[in-house]
Amino acid sequence: MKVSIRQLTLFTLLSSIPLFSCTTMIITKGASKDGSVFVAHSDDSEMFDNRLVYVPAADHKEGSTRPVYYDPSSLGSRPEYNANVLRRYIGTHRGPIYVDNDMPQSIPLGFIPQVAHTYAYMDGSYGLMNEHQLMMGEATNGSKVTLEPEPGKRIFYSAELARVAMERCKTARCAIKLMGELIDTYGYYGTGEVLPVADTKEGWVFEMAPSPDKSKGLWVAKKVPDGEIFVAANEFRIREVDPNDPDMMYSKNLFDVAKKHQWWNPKKGKLDWLRTVSEGEYSHPYYSLHRVWRLQSKIAPSLKLSPWVKDGFTRKYPFSIKPDKKLGVQDVINLYRDYYQGTEFDQSKGITAGPFENPYRYTGPMDASGDTGKLTGRKGAWERPLSIYRSGYTYVAQARSWLPDPVGGLFWFAPDEPMSSVITPFYVGAHDPVPKPYYTGFSDKFDQESVWWAFNFVANWAAIKYSYIIQDIKEKQNELELAAIEGTKAIEKSALEVYKKDPEQAKAMLSEFSRNTAMNVYRTWWKLAWKLVAKYSDGYVNEPGKMAQEVGYPKAWYKRSEWKNGPIRYEKPKKMHPGD
Repeated sequence: MKVSIRQLTLFTLLSSIPLFSCTTMIITKGASKDGSVFVAHSDDSEMFDNRLVYVPAADHKEGSTRPVYYDPSSLGSRPEYNANVLRRYIGTHRGPIYVDNDMPQSIPLGFIPQVAHTYAYMDGSYGLMNEHQLMMGEATNGSKVTLEPEPGKRIFYSAELARVAMERCKTARCAIKLMGELIDTYGYYGTGEVLPVADTKEGWVFEMAPSPDKSKGLWVAKKVPDGEIFVAANEFRIREVDPNDPDMMYSKNLFDVAKKHQWWNPKKGKLDWLRTVSEGEYSHPYYSLHRVWRLQSKIAPSLKLSPWVKDGFTRKYPFSIKPDKKLGVQDVINLYRDYYQGTEFDQSKGITAGPFENPYRYTGPMDASGDTGKLTGRKGAWERPLSIYRSGYTYVAQARSWLPDPVGGLFWFAPDEPMSSVITPFYVGAHDPVPKPYYTGFSDKFDQESVWWAFNFVANWAAIKYSYIIQDIKEKQNELELAAIEGTKAIEKSALEVYKKDPEQAKAMLSEFSRNTAMNVYRTWWKLAWKLVAKYSDGYVNEPGKMAQEVGYPKAWYKRSEWKNGPIRYEKPKKMHPGD
């Protein structure tokens, strides 16, 4: 299929966009308040496709094949596969939402045998959660080797691995074994990756990296002990690989490849997965580890963890930890709304935060990105917080073993950055639970029909007077989330009664609830957006009966600013600007 000059230009521009990164978690059933298992994730690049798409279940003819597509979230746009970062896929194989007759169809890297029936699932940058309560998260990791795909030979990246598992598996163990077999058989390209994988009973961590042999990939999986919580932030978290551990799985070629390329010396002890396949942290020192430290410190303050370590291979932050207090869904999403408040790294402090405590730190050409952990030639860096301005979406997937799948599988989705967004519940086992605003719009064009743009607009508007506007946001955020949580309790009680007699009617009820709740969030947030525009126009605080309130700046900012050198006398001041 021919690609136009305009499309080729778009591919060229988007292929140069750096691949950003994510924070992901597993909360096992023994670590949650009600026995739920959670997988949480923030997808931290708004320049990718941020739509939430429901892929329906499907039946397939005997002997048919399943195409495997290049995924732009791996290495950026590739015009030879009709793939760009704003469109994760275009075609007919993932339901009607991905059909676009005005755009060139995605070109497969290869094919695998199809199964008779595939399950419905939520799709984002990869497979998120399916109708049988299988859930996944994701984080990109630095690796010693990064490989391009090779059609027919190296055809899988983590995103497509996750989707195939969502289509075919009901349990985490099934998903781990299937994805491992796919890597062993069809090869792996791209970067290092971690996929937290969980179901109603247990959670596993699946980590993978390209092989220096440029053929099959390398992978390892480890079970998270029940009662504990796993966190990852763009660095591999599995260390020693023990062949005798029943709670570990790994690729058949791992030890041979590691020895062949002198990545591991058996005489020096067990294979350390992190040291074997990577250079340590992603991007720059503490880019990953401060997020791991912050999460583990908030989950278990009793551990009294230090934010300072020797290097990126530290063992100070365990693979998983027991929480001081068990977590619920709001506790989990609130962990993601953190920018080191109250710590020495608080992003709302310092000159860059401005007078109104803006925690955003915009990156530029002077900032690091990529798979290196070296400081060579760098003069500075921003702290990498959990809630970051460039987030595409955040979610908390919730699986509950005591409920039938259509009722038990809840997917809480928040567009844009977690600090200023709202988690909205979708019942994955219901019929088509996602309304149009959640799969409409792209980040290259402002679109009022898109829920993502509603949240992104409000987050950007907050930057002009953050310490004020974030209070309006939190008030509405709390109102909507509490209503949604109470709403799920009520609808589940009704749906369970109906489910006993008519499962399909119960699914329809849950679908209607999901769509109505989501539409209410969409409409409410645009209404809030325009309210904030008027309320904080021209630096004022405008309220009914109290228009044009001149609030000025905080006292501390006056002391730091050039205000004190302003024209209060006729003599020329010694310094016009601080620092002159």
